[in-house]
Amino acid sequence: MILSWNEIRRRAIEFSNEWKNEKKENAEAKSFWNDFFNVFGIKRRRIASFEEPVKKVGEKLGFIDLFWRGMLIVEHKSRGKNLDKAYSQAIKYFEGLRESELPKYVIVSDFNNIRLYNLEEGETNEFQLKDFIDNIHLFGFIAGYNQKKYIDEPPVNIKASELMGKLHDALKDNGFYGHSLGVFLVRVMFCLFAEDTGIFERGDFTEQIEKNTREDGADLGSLLINIFQILNTPINRRQKNLDEKLWVFPYVNGKLFEEKLDIPYFNAETRKILLDCCYFDWSKVSPAIFGSLFQAVMDKEKRSEIGAFYTSEKNILKCIKPLFLDKLYNEFHNQIRNRIRLEKLIDKITNLKFLDPACGCGNFLIIAYRELRILQLKIYKQIYRLMGISGQMTLDINILTRCIDVDSMYGIEKEEFPSRIAQVALWLIDHQMNMEMSQEFGEYFIRLPLRKTANIIIANALTLDWMKINSEKDFNFIFGNPPFIAKHKRNIEQNNDMSMICEKIKGYTVLDYVCAWYVKAIDYIHGTDTEVAFVSTNSIVQGEQAGILGEYFLYKNIKINFAHRTFKWNTELKNDAQVYVIIIGLSYSNRTNKTIFDYISPDSESLEIRVKHINIYLLNQEDNIIKNRNRALCDVPEIKFGSMPNDKSYLLLTDEEREKLLSIEPKAEKWIKPFISAYEFLHNKTRWCLWLDSAKPSEIKSMPEVLMRVELVRDYRLSSKRAATVKLAKYPYLFGEIRQPDDDYILIPRHSSELREYIPMEFKSKYEIVSDSCCFISRGTLYHFGVLTSSMHMAWVRQICGRIKSDFRYSNKLVYNNFPWPRDVAKNNILGIEELVLRLLETRNEFSDESLSDLYDPVLMPKKLREIHGELDLAVEACYRRKSFKSEMDRINFLFALYKNYLNDEKKIK
Repeated sequence: MILSWNEIRRRAIEFSNEWKNEKKENAEAKSFWNDFFNVFGIKRRRIASFEEPVKKVGEKLGFIDLFWRGMLIVEHKSRGKNLDKAYSQAIKYFEGLRESELPKYVIVSDFNNIRLYNLEEGETNEFQLKDFIDNIHLFGFIAGYNQKKYIDEPPVNIKASELMGKLHDALKDNGFYGHSLGVFLVRVMFCLFAEDTGIFERGDFTEQIEKNTREDGADLGSLLINIFQILNTPINRRQKNLDEKLWVFPYVNGKLFEEKLDIPYFNAETRKILLDCCYFDWSKVSPAIFGSLFQAVMDKEKRSEIGAFYTSEKNILKCIKPLFLDKLYNEFHNQIRNRIRLEKLIDKITNLKFLDPACGCGNFLIIAYRELRILQLKIYKQIYRLMGISGQMTLDINILTRCIDVDSMYGIEKEEFPSRIAQVALWLIDHQMNMEMSQEFGEYFIRLPLRKTANIIIANALTLDWMKINSEKDFNFIFGNPPFIAKHKRNIEQNNDMSMICEKIKGYTVLDYVCAWYVKAIDYIHGTDTEVAFVSTNSIVQGEQAGILGEYFLYKNIKINFAHRTFKWNTELKNDAQVYVIIIGLSYSNRTNKTIFDYISPDSESLEIRVKHINIYLLNQEDNIIKNRNRALCDVPEIKFGSMPNDKSYLLLTDEEREKLLSIEPKAEKWIKPFISAYEFLHNKTRWCLWLDSAKPSEIKSMPEVLMRVELVRDYRLSSKRAATVKLAKYPYLFGEIRQPDDDYILIPRHSSELREYIPMEFKSKYEIVSDSCCFISRGTLYHFGVLTSSMHMAWVRQICGRIKSDFRYSNKLVYNNFPWPRDVAKNNILGIEELVLRLLETRNEFSDESLSDLYDPVLMPKKLREIHGELDLAVEACYRRKSFKSEMDRINFLFALYKNYLNDEKKIK
């Protein structure tokens, strides 16, 4: 087991005194390094070898003075020799090593001087032997102590998951799969962590594989199953004639090794893969992050999208800090000089209960647990200061028993494998925090055998009664990242879940799947002090969903306490998943201090805004629910959808099809018109349609190719299962729904990328047939165009419109008809906007060979075009008020207030 820091310091002093006069490399170097490792309670021969042969490129066979695979190379010289040359010699050995064998540290020494290179951090430390005691902390990695930096380290976690992925594939290809494979890999993961973090003696697990199994791997599976059995057997119940080399493994308990498994069969290659896993430093891996990646490697199809499974610790903290962690830290700082109240705060934290009802591999629970342990350690340190104790603190067993334990963490997970990972990962983070406490107090502490277990329940969270999970009392905090899944992607089971949970909510079918967790949580916390925070897609606070969910919040008297407006739920990896999310923190009881975290852009850092109220749109506004309107709130031209063919494309033509038809039926040219859908409009494509609304029967009959297409439309509509489509078969020569304007119009694509600063719009001729994938405003003016393509209108769009994936879904009834246009605008302001719109359209014409999709690319938008848009933005804003708007939220707050005023005016008139 790991030595306490007090014991390590004592041994370090003895070591320095023992070797202070040694000079000769060859005579005593090996004894020097054996004693060096003994300072940390490690037997050198278990983990490292002397004179390891390595073939360097283009050179003779070389010999590393001391080699610990995957961790350390030591080059030792006689006293007074050049340590720079020693380091250069050590680096040359890298050429002959496998990737998994490359070290993280290099030590060079001449007895009197010791220089440590931390290759991962890029740090170098040098000191004399007499100062070893003052630098002992630099070598904590040898004993298993690691100064963990709580930042996102995706490369380390990715590497670890890739290693496990290789092992998974090799075993599965050999026929070892399913439940047994999942349990086996989780156990191996525990052993790898245990060896590098002090649960096991350093090198014990690796040594068993290296030295006690054949190179062909034939007996490796049996050895591992035997080790698992030993880990599940109390010391006093083990057989007396057990191999003494296996006695070193502790009794773990926790039911982790209880189930009996079939023996997995290894070969030489699979054994090598497992050894590569052993040589990796697992102490650097975050149990929180690795769990999700580990789950991903179990599915080869998902493995290529591994970034989607990586949730950064930074993003998790965005949820748990404002939910409970900030409040606890404030309480700590407010009572920092009151020892009695600090003692009570320790006990308060220990008695808290947490639930993640969609816990997956436990990411949120693990980070929450870790942060609470860190806070408790800080409180204990302050208590010691108040007691007048300085220097090395003494470990009191009462301190350890009063710390929060993993049984305070509850999770619900539908799948077995991630739930097992979550349980083990919580043990591992508990051990890491015990190690941190051990470093602070100088005494080694480990909770073995495991007596308490995280409460991870394998079940469907939406069908499970949460009241029965924690029989003692209500949970204090509920949080997590439930599955998003839009309505059109739900399967039958998920639709049934929605029906069961949300049936009391009118219009619930349009809600994303994640809303079921909100409804379930709201019902659970009603009348309690429990607080909730969920990560969600931003679509639930936009469009129709916001109105439906918002009304349920109001009905249940739910308060929003904090909110992160839209930000990118990034993975900080290349080609990471583009997911835009919000976080909502809510409760039944009302917080007096509320916070909105706003973002200038989805990738930026948040701006913290203190407010008195937060509505469903995550704004500091009253609870106005914006619903569909059949008529515009303001005096503006009517907006409609375009025409829908409902023809299986028989009435539609590509350029090639048009030319072919005209070569056969020249008379058809009269009836062929440009057809504009959102895609063609945005990407500068051409398409055509047969527009036969005024064609006589004889004229259609005189064109056999056209008649054939009409008959195909009739057959298609008659074969439909929809009665309305069958009815349309009576008029197969017409579009299914005709809404073509009789005047020129402004065209607005209904679907457009949310990455664009502006939705591209354009004036079109009445002779150009507009598709139902677009909206149109007949008789719209240059002024209307200018307002609609301004930052004011886009702020409203981003907040109110619905989404298809992450793209805008422009709505006539929800977005346009509710938009608060400026009133009583001066004629000069209107003329100024019209002039800018003309300049804008002229500038677009200069790039006529470019598509609007490219012109409005957020990165590549031409400077001249962007500048004119900027001028137009200011001109439109001036129609609303003289004072300039500082931000998107400033615009939105103004528009919502204006919307409320317009509604009040409307009520007065009625």
